Amino acid sequence: MTERRSHIEQRRRDWRKRDLEREERTAALFAEAAAGPPEARTGIHQRIVIEHLDVAESIARRYAGASRDWSDLRQVAYLGLVKAVKGFDPGLGHDFMAYSLPTIAGEVKKHLRDHGWFIRPPRAVQELRTRVREVYPELTQDLQHEPSVAELAESLDAPRELVDEVFLSQENLRPASLDVSWDDGESPGNALADAVRCDDTRIEHFELVATLARSCRRLTPRDRRVLYLRFFEEQSQAQIGRELNVTQMQVSRILSRVLNRMRDDLRDEFAEELESVAVQEAAHV
Repeated sequence: MTERRSHIEQRRRDWRKRDLEREERTAALFAEAAAGPPEARTGIHQRIVIEHLDVAESIARRYAGASRDWSDLRQVAYLGLVKAVKGFDPGLGHDFMAYSLPTIAGEVKKHLRDHGWFIRPPRAVQELRTRVREVYPELTQDLQHEPSVAELAESLDAPRELVDEVFLSQENLRPASLDVSWDDGESPGNALADAVRCDDTRIEHFELVATLARSCRRLTPRDRRVLYLRFFEEQSQAQIGRELNVTQMQVSRILSRVLNRMRDDLRDEFAEELESVAVQEAAHV
């Protein structure tokens, strides 16, 4: 145990020494950029960025967690690092690392807030989720067990219902794939899509209904009314004639004319779709 502790302490000393040396190199580079000509400043800033890429990657990994592809966050963190280098003023006497860490983290958090949610929850839930992530490890260590919702709410001085919503919102970050395998106890290895699929045959008619709707919008109000009474209210031609104050023969002619026109619309529309498909296939030949 003593040997292991000594090894850990040595690693910490090495890290501190490395950080101090990098801090000195960074300060010297900023001084060189300030004293040199403007055309040399870009190259010096690039050297500072390369010197701190591991810092940006560390922040990106921390916010990515175990279940997120961190490659996008890494690029965002790199941009945050570039922003920090361009915005840092060594004349204020601050350490660049102390300035860059919140700048990079801020860019990553902004990206997650704007683009990281499949279904975006309220702003209060997003902000509380960040606080929960920060306090969760420390609270777990203090309590010697994973904190409950009530314990998190007490520690953060937040309503328990809001903490509950934070955990529910986790599913909004990355929805489960329909291709993921799951075991229902009867047929292991099934895809999730097999459990949620719908055999409702009406789905097959949705495209046709949408096409008919476009055709109906081209009809006159009276023609649409005749169609509605005949095919939705299922009234007879005689009943429709009484409502519209026309003869049954006139209703028959209206229906015949309207149906022929809609049939032509459907034929033209599907002909255009077939022509488009043919053009696309010819382009790939």
